Amino acid sequence: MITSIASDMDGTLLNEKQEISEGNKEAILKAQQAGIEVIVATGRSYEEASYVVKEAGIDCDIICANGAEVRDADGEIVYQAGIEDDRSRQIAAELNELGIYFEVYTNQGTYTEDYEKGIDLIIDIFKTSNPDVSEAQVRQAAKERYDEGRINVVEDYEVLFEDSEHLVFKFLVFSKDREKLQQAQSVLAELKDLAVSSSGKNNLEINSIHAQKGVALEKVLSSKGLNVKDAMAIGDNLNDLSMMKVVGRPVAMGNGLPEVKEFCSHVTATNREDGVAKAILAAMEQSEQD
Repeated sequence: MITSIASDMDGTLLNEKQEISEGNKEAILKAQQAGIEVIVATGRSYEEASYVVKEAGIDCDIICANGAEVRDADGEIVYQAGIEDDRSRQIAAELNELGIYFEVYTNQGTYTEDYEKGIDLIIDIFKTSNPDVSEAQVRQAAKERYDEGRINVVEDYEVLFEDSEHLVFKFLVFSKDREKLQQAQSVLAELKDLAVSSSGKNNLEINSIHAQKGVALEKVLSSKGLNVKDAMAIGDNLNDLSMMKVVGRPVAMGNGLPEVKEFCSHVTATNREDGVAKAILAAMEQSEQD
């Protein structure tokens, strides 16, 4: 019997318009009405994630920045796991040495040193999930994220590392040079206290080893007296695997990466076909039959 559901956002819960469809919304509300705990688990910051979730009229806990922060349905902080300042400086120095672009996610917001490269990064994430959507449409959506203040431009990341008010949650690395990305991954893999994953074909996501979707999901469910083995996790990319590995019912999106589909016991429809809704309804139907 499924007692909780965790869903990724980009390429999963969100359609090609970067919205939660009516079908997905209705299925989530139906699950909640049946007493099933629903949790959104995303690589996005809380500001970016909550905006979309609340716009759809959904109230639920949100696992943000790949598990670096957890907020309850009221927006209160439940859990945080950041990267220490000295380690952040080391990561930044290694990436700068390679000449590779990156953004820094903190508890005070998301920051970039280069507006145009930041736009390109968002386009990469969107296009990975929705390859048929025009780049012009995606570029406009990316610019709106900047214009609405959900991503901030800073002259030098060092000001974040120096400020005790900033807790670094995640580094988001982007390059269309696959060799350079592999070099970055190799260098960062040597730092054993980090978790390195990906949410797009041209990016890397760097978190504390304690900031992974699976780690955060286990903590959230344990605090609610729920067994992670009675949970379902739905996703499409590599940064979803940590939660898929701990739940009893891992579900890959139809548009998910081959590695994700290979691992999961179930595969649902694509994010453009209400795949999350279909996965939820199928799980609820099976629970009723068991």
